[in-house]
Amino acid sequence: MSEHKGILLESGTNELEVIAFTIDEGTFGINVLKVREIINPLPIVKVPNSHPNVEGIIRLRDEVITVVDLAKVLGFPPSEDSEKDKFIVAELNQMKVAFHVHNVSRIHRISWEQIEKPTELSQGLEASTIGVVKMDELMLLLLDYEKIVVDINPESGINVGQLKSLGKRERSMKKIVVAEDSPILRKLLQDTLSEAGYVNVQFFHDGKEAWEFLEQIKQSDVTVEQKVQLVITDLEMPKMDGHHLTKRIKDDVCLNVLPVIIFSSLITGDLYHKGVRVGADAQVSKPEIVELVHIIDKHII
Repeated sequence: MSEHKGILLESGTNELEVIAFTIDEGTFGINVLKVREIINPLPIVKVPNSHPNVEGIIRLRDEVITVVDLAKVLGFPPSEDSEKDKFIVAELNQMKVAFHVHNVSRIHRISWEQIEKPTELSQGLEASTIGVVKMDELMLLLLDYEKIVVDINPESGINVGQLKSLGKRERSMKKIVVAEDSPILRKLLQDTLSEAGYVNVQFFHDGKEAWEFLEQIKQSDVTVEQKVQLVITDLEMPKMDGHHLTKRIKDDVCLNVLPVIIFSSLITGDLYHKGVRVGADAQVSKPEIVELVHIIDKHII
């Protein structure tokens, strides 16, 4: 696993690697960078009054990890051949979770350009996935693992109430661009940034949309700093990921004056160094919204 992470770390391209797995007859993918290890199922200890999607907890070496049944999350039947079942141990939102899947197949290297957002007509896909990967031999669904975790434990997500620690805030008309593909997180960010006084925030569904907007500004008669004072970007987004967006901004002679903050559940050691290399001015792990506001203040007030 570490070798694959190293390859991506040095690439500097708009690419990712996904581990393909199955649940019932469905094929899904998870970003390699989220995965810490893949293991055979361990004995599960049931937890009283737990969420219906939680099977219980396991002990993996010295860590206690919650097991989430992805079949139950997605409304699929349980495994018919439990001998092939696997636990995908992932790290996101500063916690480790074991996702119970029915089989793991292989790793695919793809471009974010190959990933389409699910449409509203996709019978619930939009609520549970971040994208559909178009490949020659199959289509993979990339699940919204952060949302799955937050649905189980809302305290692990962004919370407007956390901003009370900042005290009374003045309104700011500083202009902020945010690239975030999740509709739920866009709404949460809008609410929390507004509560923090930042009311002039423009949201884009992915890095490519944000980049095209910034390029349009370059063609206008005003300076970039007059139109935008700061960019916030997620990492995992269809069409163009946050590292690629950051690199393009920082490589552009007109746009590189803009501070770029990466706000993601994937701010781990390896990815932090990649963020530094592409020129990010700061990196904040979700759901640390108070820290995000402090860093925005530092760069544009």
